[in-house]
Amino acid sequence: MTILEVRSLSRRFGGLQALSEVTFSVRPREIVGVIGPNGAGKTTLFSTLVGFIRPDTGSVALDGRDLAGLKPHKVAAIGMTKTFQNVALFAESSVLDNVLTAGLLRHDVDRAREQALNCLDRVGLREVAGKLAGDLSFPERARVELARALCTAPKVLLLDEVMAALNHAEMTEIMQLIRSLRDDGVTLLVVEHHMRAIMNICDRILVLNFGRLLAEGTPDRVARDPQVIEAYLGRSAEALRR
Repeated sequence: MTILEVRSLSRRFGGLQALSEVTFSVRPREIVGVIGPNGAGKTTLFSTLVGFIRPDTGSVALDGRDLAGLKPHKVAAIGMTKTFQNVALFAESSVLDNVLTAGLLRHDVDRAREQALNCLDRVGLREVAGKLAGDLSFPERARVELARALCTAPKVLLLDEVMAALNHAEMTEIMQLIRSLRDDGVTLLVVEHHMRAIMNICDRILVLNFGRLLAEGTPDRVARDPQVIEAYLGRSAEALRR
């Protein structure tokens, strides 16, 4: 059984082939990592899955429903959304209002506010709900971005570098949160450069290189793949398995 089916997804920007015939599937409640060198196509893949970029060829289906040509808010309503690596909050609005706007996808204002508070509590930020978003630290803003995505009640959640600039303790908390979301029934795809984190939380890993799917498999299998080691992991691969 699969919840997300991606078939032969390709996208070119001028002379750059950003994605080339990318095919994979994701099972419900899986945590799937997406790794690769800078420019491998990871963020382009995520943006294409949720409708920000239209593919040249290929298909994306969520729960058996074809997402071709749908706008991002329609894809979110069906059940898939993403966080953004470059967090863009409404700086002059409160943290609560930033998250509440996402809840309006499914609820009236009162219910959306309730859901927003629940999501802020989930990411450990309920106590700053009344603060202006512009006054938050970068790690706090990243958590608000995650809360906002959660407030759309996704079936599949795409996390784009949510652990960037976090210290060890903060990373541990986010990893625990990701696991708890999976336990609650959310399926997750995770782009992340912190290899120890992604090797620890993911059931499977997809490796992109120059827009192509270079390898996929369990973390241990991927870490031992000679092509992956040469293209991305290098000598650090052995340390990742310890």
